[in-house]
Amino acid sequence: MNTNIPKHKRLFFIFFWSILTLSVWPYINLDRNPLYWFLHVVCVMSCFIVIAHYLSDIALPKALKEGRMKHFLFLFFIGVIILDALVALCFTLFPYLINNTQALTSANVVSWKELYFTKVFSALPSAIAIVTTTCGIRFYEEHNKIEQVNAKLKQEHLEAQIKLLQDQINPHLMFNILNHIHILMQTNVELASTVLLNFSDILRYQLYECNQKEVFLYQEIQYLQRLVAIEQIRWQDELEVQCLWETENKQLQIAPLLLVPLIENAFKHVSRLPHNKGYVIIKCVEKQNILNLYLENSYSDKYPKTNKQGGIGILNVVERLKIQYPDTHRFQIEQTEEKFTVSLQITLN
Repeated sequence: MNTNIPKHKRLFFIFFWSILTLSVWPYINLDRNPLYWFLHVVCVMSCFIVIAHYLSDIALPKALKEGRMKHFLFLFFIGVIILDALVALCFTLFPYLINNTQALTSANVVSWKELYFTKVFSALPSAIAIVTTTCGIRFYEEHNKIEQVNAKLKQEHLEAQIKLLQDQINPHLMFNILNHIHILMQTNVELASTVLLNFSDILRYQLYECNQKEVFLYQEIQYLQRLVAIEQIRWQDELEVQCLWETENKQLQIAPLLLVPLIENAFKHVSRLPHNKGYVIIKCVEKQNILNLYLENSYSDKYPKTNKQGGIGILNVVERLKIQYPDTHRFQIEQTEEKFTVSLQITLN
């Protein structure tokens, strides 16, 4: 058992039991044989301290840890009864040893046995109050410890969940880019080289920056711009891309890779009609610490994609927003016969 008691707790114990001792002292007559009355106080306080310590510092923490509160309530009841009996015995035995008949007179009894039972009834409220107070204080301390542990476990669980969601993005994105490079190597080596350079910057960002809980918003936007540049090289004249990137505060931070699935889905699910270009519109604007992302891509019911709009990528973003920005975001998806739009607003720190 750990016997190291914090300093503030030791001071509290000293203060608490000192006040209790001073409250007991007036009930004991000091006019005759002070040594006996000093021993009387010591015995009474010893009974209080030992039983209260056992119930509050040993039985209660064990019961909370093992989930056996009914067992503790039984021990609490037994402890109060024993404490009451011992205190009543002290208030009867010491007057009896020095033949202090004044104790009988003041209690309006004629025998020491009657005095004992009188003291049993009179000491019961004090026994209940003291044990309840000490156990109540200890329960508050243990409850706080349990809350702190639960909060820590919840935080660790959320961080693990975020990491899992984030890890779902990286391999999928990397394979897509590598596939683009592979195709370009067979048709246009120069473009493949350009994509490879962008890919190295993307990979460097994901390896060295995205291990943190948050990254600077301007870094995340630079990362997204490289992704869009790769997509523009891939689609070339088959797709029209319009982009707007604006940020005011360079110190704002955002969860890494949060916006990637939205950008990727816009290009992945864009529809192109015969003799008509498809299009993707990206507006990423931050003003007064509020980030607004608007995405729009062409869509047609006549030429649906084999993969449904907003698959695992959208679900990934939704889950991360619930965890990382639970009360500071608005997310909306709209689909018509001609276009698919995504609107996201996040209040950043």
